[in-house]
Amino acid sequence: MNLEPYEKELEKLNACIWDYAELKFQEVRSAGAMEDLLEQHGFRVTRGLAHMPTAFVAEYGSGKPVIAILGEYDALSGLSQEDGVWEEKPREENPNGHGCGHCLLGTAAVGAGLLLKDYLAAHPGQGTIRVYGCPAEEGGSGKTYMTREGVFADVDAALTWHPGTQNEVMVGTNQANIQAAFTFRGRASHAAAAPQNGRSALDAVELMDVGVNYLREHMADYERVHYAILDTGGVSPNVVQPKAEVLYLVRSRSNEETRRLYDRVVNIARGAALMTETELAIRFDKAVSNLVPNRTLGQVLQDAMETVGAPGRTEEEKAFLKKFQDQVGPERVLKDPGMAPFPDPELREELIRKDPSGAYILPYQPTSAVAMGSSDTGDVSYVTPLAQFAAACFAIGTSAHSWQWVAQDKGSVALKGCFFAARVLAEGARTLYEKPEVLAAAKAELQKRMDGRTYECPIPRDVMPRGYGK
Repeated sequence: MNLEPYEKELEKLNACIWDYAELKFQEVRSAGAMEDLLEQHGFRVTRGLAHMPTAFVAEYGSGKPVIAILGEYDALSGLSQEDGVWEEKPREENPNGHGCGHCLLGTAAVGAGLLLKDYLAAHPGQGTIRVYGCPAEEGGSGKTYMTREGVFADVDAALTWHPGTQNEVMVGTNQANIQAAFTFRGRASHAAAAPQNGRSALDAVELMDVGVNYLREHMADYERVHYAILDTGGVSPNVVQPKAEVLYLVRSRSNEETRRLYDRVVNIARGAALMTETELAIRFDKAVSNLVPNRTLGQVLQDAMETVGAPGRTEEEKAFLKKFQDQVGPERVLKDPGMAPFPDPELREELIRKDPSGAYILPYQPTSAVAMGSSDTGDVSYVTPLAQFAAACFAIGTSAHSWQWVAQDKGSVALKGCFFAARVLAEGARTLYEKPEVLAAAKAELQKRMDGRTYECPIPRDVMPRGYGK
């Protein structure tokens, strides 16, 4: 499978998505660019999946097995940055930026689809490839809604990747989460002349925050609770604030444990409302499931990475990466944790010391550790075998959700990682087409891990995707 004929188109696609830098559920031009390119190359494209105009599926081939490649393309707010600049310098025309590399993620998914289209054209009847356009991974749970609506119900396996600083299969699992907004309504009054007549909604928010801070002492090590105050009730201190709102994000290692932790946070909110004599309204915002790992598919991706081979680095590229590394310092470079819990951190550090440019592949060492983070890929993993890997696109030591990653998204190192990822995804999918026994083993592993359970979406049925002007 030869990617070279498509590389110019893919480079242009990545640059377009980077320039658009559209936030969750608003990725109209980004999704459109991907849809148009796939359609031009013979894919059957269906737009507007699961009540989301920017979700799509592009299909080629026919019959079983159906292999899915998952792509993302949403940006992050507040991470605007000029391309290739080694200092923080926001773009004037756009306040957003691809601080998680999703411009690369979506581009490689398209690239893998094009490679597999060529493969299936040469092997008719071998199966079907689907490239799924998945919006709003950053705080919107796009894949969770897609899973809830049965979009992946007939998929035999799903493969995906994520831009990172090192080449590695993403082992272990991650956290489920629930996000909800807590709105308190009280009664305004003159804070000096008639404080007894007021009921402060801001007091309720503060009391809730204090209560949750005490809760942190009685949570498991793998649990996290974060918050952001959305509405303080105004800027006049001589007014008892009648309305205030706080957004909470609750994480644990499974859907069940996350729900129990969330219920404790809800009880604290109720207590704050009771103490302040305010009214409480809760708006369920979104949720994602923990990842169900699949070691069988993980080995498939490891073999694919080793078959493709890690991209090398020119001296110019090494110098480019080093400028970013000099900013963060040697300690952060050597202690870079990668994209997933690796059971042998000493080996990771040894590899970084030998090659700080990241032109290597970490060995496959599965673990049951829980990564401190969440992704809506977890929901897909409940209904079909799924595996993912990271490809080295950025300077080791720099972090996701930073302007440094935005500055590197369009560079030659990032593009090499993107093209590497496309080839690895395609090579992994080819294994599943040609070795039905491997696909059967992956399905059997998922069935064993589910142990008779069925997928239950963590987002209630009446909660719809937010952000389309509704």
